[in-house]
Amino acid sequence: MMKILAAGLWMSATMLVSGYGTTQYIAAQKRVGEEEPVFVGLDYETVNPVNVPILSDGILQGYVVVKMVFTADGDTLRRLPVPPHPFLVDEAFRMLYADETLNFRNLERYDLQTFAAHLKKSTNARLGQSVVQEVLVEEFNYFDKDDVITH
Repeated sequence: MMKILAAGLWMSATMLVSGYGTTQYIAAQKRVGEEEPVFVGLDYETVNPVNVPILSDGILQGYVVVKMVFTADGDTLRRLPVPPHPFLVDEAFRMLYADETLNFRNLERYDLQTFAAHLKKSTNARLGQSVVQEVLVEEFNYFDKDDVITH
């Protein structure tokens, strides 16, 4: 009878110690997982095309059309109260419309690196935080006013 009682106490003590050890191990694993930041990754976001009228001598000559994509942290984008898309479009329009150096007859000479860097900087400044990681120009075209079909 004493052997059965000792075996029962031994099994109970073993179960208690193993249960305690298991819970401590699981808790330690959760703490390790919380310390490491979860990398959500960059999102590529397309922006509506920007259509900028080109005026020369007070006469409409045509339109510069820019299609862009920007990269941003996906988690940051989801937490923003306002998406950065309209700010990026507005900055692109303002920059192209006011740029006196823009030669619409020779667009391949336009400095797209400076253009993209300015858009990134000014959009992030307007948002109040570094959201836009990079601005990529997908297309940069000029359409003469005679080539545009009007209805």
